Amino acid sequence: MDIGSIIFWAAIVIIAIYAVSIYNHLVRLKHNVSKAWSNIDVLLKQRHDEIPKLVETCKQYMQFEQETLEKVMQARAQVSQARESQDVAGLGIAEGALRMGLGQLFALAEDYPELRANENFQHLQTRISTLENTIADRREFYNESVNINNIGIEQFPDIIVARLLGFGPRDLLEFSAGEIADVNVRQLFNT
Repeated sequence: MDIGSIIFWAAIVIIAIYAVSIYNHLVRLKHNVSKAWSNIDVLLKQRHDEIPKLVETCKQYMQFEQETLEKVMQARAQVSQARESQDVAGLGIAEGALRMGLGQLFALAEDYPELRANENFQHLQTRISTLENTIADRREFYNESVNINNIGIEQFPDIIVARLLGFGPRDLLEFSAGEIADVNVRQLFNT
């Protein structure tokens, strides 16, 4: 073997090792996004299970607020459907509707002192509010994981390996414009 062949084969080995390193990095990014999604999914399932209990408790006191209760249940179904199909864009829209419905429900509960005094209602309100805050935290972690993934598959030379092996971008979990807009508290209490 001459020196030219040795250099050629050494270069091939170095390129192969580098390509494997890039591949492993891309796999790690992909799995971090999946892990972050799983964290959100668990919380969404927990909240999904709590909402019917809340609605049932409210039904006992809020006979005239059936429309609000129905909106919450419809939004809950939309969130569940988007979650199960892993439709990130649809989940963002459905989450906005559900959060708005829950906010309206909690605001309306102010008109029902017996409901507010109900221990079960207080527990469910606290539980759902805690889940909402945790979902917001996990959404931030998910979006950061997606951002790191999307940057990683677009950087050179990683983009070459990513395209060859089918690594693609993921969608951010964004809520509707109504979800991030300032809340009109006066309107909530005048409904």
